[in-house]
Amino acid sequence: MKKTILLSFFTFSFIGNAQTTTAVPTQEIQPVKVVSAEKEWDVNVYGFIRTDYIWDTRKSAQVREYNLNLYPLDELLDANGDNINKAGASNFLSVVSRLGVKAKGPNVWGAKTSGTLEGDFFGNSETSIGLFRIRHAYINLDWAKTSVTLGQTWYPTFIPEVFPGVANFNTGILFNPFGWASQVKVKQNFTKELSFALTAYKEREFTTPTAATGTQNSASTNSALPTFHGQFQFKNKNWIAGIGAEYKSLQPLIVSNNLVSKEKANSTSVVGYFKYSNDKFYFKAYGISGGNLNNLVMLGGIAGYTKTGEVEKYEVTKTSAFWVELASNNKKVAPGLFLAYTKNHGTGVDGATAFYTRGNNLMTRGVDNVWRASGRVDFKQNKFRITPEIEYTQATWGNLKSDFSIENNEKKLGNLRAMISCAYSF
Repeated sequence: MKKTILLSFFTFSFIGNAQTTTAVPTQEIQPVKVVSAEKEWDVNVYGFIRTDYIWDTRKSAQVREYNLNLYPLDELLDANGDNINKAGASNFLSVVSRLGVKAKGPNVWGAKTSGTLEGDFFGNSETSIGLFRIRHAYINLDWAKTSVTLGQTWYPTFIPEVFPGVANFNTGILFNPFGWASQVKVKQNFTKELSFALTAYKEREFTTPTAATGTQNSASTNSALPTFHGQFQFKNKNWIAGIGAEYKSLQPLIVSNNLVSKEKANSTSVVGYFKYSNDKFYFKAYGISGGNLNNLVMLGGIAGYTKTGEVEKYEVTKTSAFWVELASNNKKVAPGLFLAYTKNHGTGVDGATAFYTRGNNLMTRGVDNVWRASGRVDFKQNKFRITPEIEYTQATWGNLKSDFSIENNEKKLGNLRAMISCAYSF
């Protein structure tokens, strides 16, 4: 009897379920996809804490209490004929420690947006060393093949993927351009590997020297035109190569000898570079040649020519520089070798009455050329790095001609720098 009742219950349940299923529409029910919401904002803090321990065998042209050395100074004789600049120097500094913020936000006009604000404690002058200064402050709009950068970032002649990996904070300065400029840059990707970037910028740090009666950075602000730079770049997994050209027109003064001045200092420059890198090592090479490269912390600048009753006229000095570097890509111990050379070619026009330049001692002595060789070993563990480095820099000084070239009485003066750089990144 119990079996009959149970059998009847399951039979009616089956029929009821079958009728219920038939009543449901035959339309297929789509599964609901669960998609994680993308962050509208993403902010990351980065930087490093760094200390440099430095020893020099003689006095050099330098910045920020010898943290950044340029070239050995010329002979300076005392009353007994002894060279005052033949004296050593040393310092321990942490002013290049760095702090930055990277941010990403919602799309703008279909472009991915990002921004960077970065600074260090290097200061903007010798009197402000230890104070926070802006290095980068820019935003980037990135479409599929086109991007626009607005704000302060590297001069376009400084290539972030191809710059010297030396331990010295000079980053190859005097041979490799250095500094930041407020700019607008438009970059177009033609293919996955080939791109072209056009940049319009105003000098900010560093700047062309101020003419006699000018104000800070007046040569750039007096000019209606920004500096224009165009650059092609090829980049794939192992290779980076590029070539660029630049046109600059500066107006040092608007009043000269009590007369309205519209005189310009016009210049052009060209740059080329490449890098090869694999799992074992990398090799880099870079070259630049042009007029008035002073704002890139290189030799030369502008020469002034004045005649009685006339406004001051200008010619730019020509400078060329190149360097090569070979280094290991080992993750633990990575040695590296850096070699560089730069040459002052003068203006080519005699009769200068003033030099607004780098690499001269008043109007009498100047630097003809400088070369540098350095070797280092990076010892790395997680986010910590310690790098001993030996660097030798030699400058050839001589008597200045009125076109900023060197005439005779040449002296070759060298400085040996030994340093240890320690950095912890975050």
